[in-house]
Amino acid sequence: MKIQKDHVVALAYELTVDGKVVDSATENQPLEYIHGKNMLIPRFEEEVEGKEPGEEYAFTLSPEEGYGEHNPKLSFDIPKESFAIDGVIREDLLVVGRIIPMLNSAGEVCHAKIVEVKDNDVTVDFNHPMAGCTLNFKGKVVSVREATEKELRFGVHGELAPEEECGCCGHHHEDGECCHEGHHHEDGECCHEGHHHEDGECCGKGRHGDGECCHHHDS
Repeated sequence: MKIQKDHVVALAYELTVDGKVVDSATENQPLEYIHGKNMLIPRFEEEVEGKEPGEEYAFTLSPEEGYGEHNPKLSFDIPKESFAIDGVIREDLLVVGRIIPMLNSAGEVCHAKIVEVKDNDVTVDFNHPMAGCTLNFKGKVVSVREATEKELRFGVHGELAPEEECGCCGHHHEDGECCHEGHHHEDGECCHEGHHHEDGECCGKGRHGDGECCHHHDS
């Protein structure tokens, strides 16, 4: 059976950026998704479409085809008070380079990278960690099957349930743009996945090493 729309696909893959493996899934624990539901990068789906179980693949995506170029407008200062938990600013979380899940006023999770810690403000970057990167994928198709009606409605792992539909992280900027978490698509939407990377962070699920989140309220 070939990979095609509305089929559940299981893939083993390895993602390399600048010669370093940054993400992977094995044949024993493959990535599962419903093809044609915009759950993965569109160009990724185009590259594997039509392939069959046991078939291997390898391709490279430019930044434009992947997570886009780095957007400087998605890096800005927010008050340190935004990182308070129970009224106490968590200085231990404010480490340059750390990825912190933040909740906006709508209760949605956004991931922010700490760029600089100042006396009263923190510079954060809401760009995807791999924005501006060339993505090198290789892997193998593990299995392909037709999706059930339930899976087409809710997703293989419930990721298509109405209350969990992809959306904006809710931080609006002066130019009206907003920051998205998860995988960016050509139409600006994003997709929640939950696949773990080598740094222990989880894409789109808001998990953090200590299990806590900072609450960020829009002004």
